[in-house]
Amino acid sequence: MSDQRMTETTQTTEGKVHRAVMAARDKKAVDVVVLDVRAVSSVADYFLICSGRSTTHVDTIAEAIRTELKADGYRPQHAEGAASSGWMLLDYGDVLAHVFLDETRAYYALERLWGDAPAVTLEG
Repeated sequence: MSDQRMTETTQTTEGKVHRAVMAARDKKAVDVVVLDVRAVSSVADYFLICSGRSTTHVDTIAEAIRTELKADGYRPQHAEGAASSGWMLLDYGDVLAHVFLDETRAYYALERLWGDAPAVTLEG
């Protein structure tokens, strides 16, 4: 599977996922992956999947994504989970941000489950 390239744009789905990734990376999220699920799902266009090393770290990453996207006028349509559960989900309609603890991420294995979706390489 070849990676697709994505550059930052503004006020687009690609720009939204890029800003969410940058916010997660700024808070030292681990193993940040973006899957382009447009061809395999009608749920969203992109999944952002990342991990935190503790419940506090998971909460911090999720809050950074919320804050960054809120600054651009985006609010989650739905949010689910709590850091203490090991998985927080922020649903922005076209972008789903999954923030996991490592062991919870390994258990649910979203990258394997959505293995037909190509990974996207973010530049910038």
